[in-house]
Amino acid sequence: MSGLQCLASERIWFDKNRYDEAERRFYEGANGPSAQQQQSSSHGGDAELVARMKSLELENQTLHKVVGDMKAALQKLESRVAMLEKSPAPAAVPAAKAAPAPAKPAQNGDEDDDDFDLFGSDEEDDEEAERLKEERIAAYAAKKSKKPALIAKSSILLDVKPWDDETDMVQLEAAVRSVQMDGLLWGASKLLPVGYGIKKLQINCVVEDDKVGTDILEEEIVKFEDLVQSVDVAAFNKI
Repeated sequence: MSGLQCLASERIWFDKNRYDEAERRFYEGANGPSAQQQQSSSHGGDAELVARMKSLELENQTLHKVVGDMKAALQKLESRVAMLEKSPAPAAVPAAKAAPAPAKPAQNGDEDDDDFDLFGSDEEDDEEAERLKEERIAAYAAKKSKKPALIAKSSILLDVKPWDDETDMVQLEAAVRSVQMDGLLWGASKLLPVGYGIKKLQINCVVEDDKVGTDILEEEIVKFEDLVQSVDVAAFNKI
């Protein structure tokens, strides 16, 4: 058999590519992955690294926002504290003044020192207060006695009517003014027509209420019965 025939009878050379691929895989398994596989694996690691970096960036942004909010809150708190420090403090209520403690007698010393009362006795204080009170009452009474008392007075307007037109009105007025008593003071007068030629005397007087009244005036005036018919009170006013 020739060499060509021997090669024709062997099929290994026709499957050379398959054997070469099997050999490559064998050596790759023995020596580790090829450069292409390493590059593919490297790309996978880069993608994971990029994802982690993005996650860290998001987390960093979130932390920055939280820190900013905390700074703003801290600034507000500081401003409020500053305003409270500047505002005036409320005035303190003064404490009640303590009453002075009573003096205690000396424990040691001579008998003369024990008998001496530094502040005076209560009886002496009472006597002095009573004396001052009596002096003030006496001074007030003296001052009041010197002040003139208010005298109540009244102004009275009287209408004195005659019997007829033949009555002498000058004589009638003189008779009225002749009535004199303590607390009576006659004033102005005038004649007013009544009718049928008759005139009446209207005369004013001032009286002290405690001394002179309208009744006694009328009684005294009508005593002149030859001249006076009647007496009427035309007006009465307190002064």
